[in-house]
Amino acid sequence: MACASMGVTGLVLVLSLSVMVVSSKDWIVGDGKGWTFGVSGWEKGKIFVRDDYLIFNYKPKMHNVLEVATSEYKACDINAIPSRNFTSGHDRVQLVGVVASYICGTPGHCGRGMKIHMAIEDKE
Repeated sequence: MACASMGVTGLVLVLSLSVMVVSSKDWIVGDGKGWTFGVSGWEKGKIFVRDDYLIFNYKPKMHNVLEVATSEYKACDINAIPSRNFTSGHDRVQLVGVVASYICGTPGHCGRGMKIHMAIEDKE
């Protein structure tokens, strides 16, 4: 009987710990439209958490994704040295830090709304 009781206790402990684990979420930037003109504002009203992922879908011959500082995001500064540069057309980018800013590095595209900026919350 003691073994059965320990087994049930162990199962309850494992289930309790699994509830506490917060899994990351994949966010498809721009939803069905993808990373394209006018995507700016897509991030509004969403809660992004550290270790979530952004999925950028785009035509790599036309666009790219530059992770930049907030000031470079605001200025659409495509000549700044990005923290990270993505060019695959299907980029999965893990969110780290407290804010994240992304722009398209193709001339004129950021000014046409190919940019997003978000706060990143800690996992609870």
